[in-house]
Amino acid sequence: MSFSAKRVLLSSRAPRCWWWRQEPSCAAAGPTWSSLGGSRPRPILDMSYSRHFLDFQGSSIPSSMKKLVVTKLSQNFREAVTLRQDSPVPLPGDGDLLVRNRFVGINASDINYSAGRYDTSVKPPFDIGFEGVGDVVALGLSASADYTVGQAVAYVKAGSFAEYTVVPAKQAVPLPSVKPELLTLMVSGTTAYISLKELGELSEGKKVLVTAAAGGTGQFAVQLAKKAKCHVIGTCSSDEKGGFLKSIGCDHTINHKTENVESVLRRDYPEGVDVVYESVGGKMFDLAVNSLATKGCLILIGFITGYQNPTGLQPIKAELLPGKLLKKSASIRGFFLNHYFSEYKMALKHLLKMYERGELVCEVDLGDMSPEGKFTGLESVFRAVDYMYMGKNIGKIVVELPHSVNSKL
Repeated sequence: MSFSAKRVLLSSRAPRCWWWRQEPSCAAAGPTWSSLGGSRPRPILDMSYSRHFLDFQGSSIPSSMKKLVVTKLSQNFREAVTLRQDSPVPLPGDGDLLVRNRFVGINASDINYSAGRYDTSVKPPFDIGFEGVGDVVALGLSASADYTVGQAVAYVKAGSFAEYTVVPAKQAVPLPSVKPELLTLMVSGTTAYISLKELGELSEGKKVLVTAAAGGTGQFAVQLAKKAKCHVIGTCSSDEKGGFLKSIGCDHTINHKTENVESVLRRDYPEGVDVVYESVGGKMFDLAVNSLATKGCLILIGFITGYQNPTGLQPIKAELLPGKLLKKSASIRGFFLNHYFSEYKMALKHLLKMYERGELVCEVDLGDMSPEGKFTGLESVFRAVDYMYMGKNIGKIVVELPHSVNSKL
C-alpha cells in the first residue's frame, strides 16, 4: 500500500517535515513504507507539506523499489550482484533524508566492495554503490531544519545502486539542481584534490605524471596539477582520449596502446618526474616507479588492473622496490579516501566553487558510445562496470535512473 492511503494530516502549525514514532520491536529490522499498520512505525505528514507531492505529479512514494544487492562475494561483479525488483522502500530516520536517485556513479572499487575486500567480516546480502545524486522525497524531523522535499542533493554512502536511498542529512550535499556533472566531484574529484594537496606537495614547475588520465579521477588530477602551474603528462589508451586531455590542459599525452610509455618518459624526461598520480597497477606501476625523479613521490590511489583477480592484486617486482626508492630518496604514498574525511567537506566545497566559476571540466560518460547505448536504469549498472574495465570511458561513468512509471516520482 502506498503512503498516500496511510498519511495523517497535521495542523498547519506543525513543522513541515516527515517524522514517526517507532516501537522498540521495530527498531532492529528498520521501518519500511509497507509496514505502517498496528504497532509499526507510522509516518506523519503535515497538511501544509502535502502540496509537495503534487509537485511530483500527484504521486505517492511506492512501497517497493528496485535495487542491486551483493548476494555472493566475488570479484566478478555479474556473479556477485543481483537486481531485486521488489525491495521495500526504506523510511528515513529523524535525521535522515529519503533520496530518489537520479544518477549514480560507477567506481573501480565497486568490484572490491562486491568481493568483500574492504571488510573481510561482511556477509551477503548487502547493498552496493557508493554515490548518488537525486531529489529529497521525504525526511525526518531533525533533517527538516536544513532540507525540504524536492531539494536536489548529492551524497557518498553505501547503497546508492537503488531507486531510493536513505541518507543521513549530515552526509548530504545540497545542490542547486540535479546534474550528473556534480556527481563526478563526490568521490573522483575529492580523491584527486585531497591526495594531491596532502601528499603531492605540488608547486610551480613540478612534473606530474597522471596514469589513466582521461578517467573519472584522472581528469581532475590533470586539471588540479595545471592549476598549480605544474607540467602534466597523461597516459591514455586512445587518440580520442588524448584529444580530451589536451582540451583540459594536459601538456604531454602518451597513448600506451601505440607508444612505449617508459621509453617516452626516459627520452623526454631524463631526470624523471616529481609526482605520479597512479591508479592502474601492474606494469604501469613498475614503469611509474622507474620514472620517479630524485625525491619524487608516487601517490597510489588504486590498481584497477588487479581488481578482477581473485586476490585483488597484480604481481609487481617488489624485491627491487626498496633499492629503487632508496637510490632516489623517493617515496610511495597510499591514499584511501575514507582516511581523509576530515578534509572531505573543504575539498568538495572548493571543487564545487571551481565548477560554478567555470574553472573545472567535469566530464561525464553516460555510455552513449557503448555498444548497447546509454546507461539507463539499474539494469545497466552491469554494462557500465564492464565498460569501465574495458577502458572505454572518457571521464566519470554515470548511470541515469529514470522516473519509475509506477511511482511517477
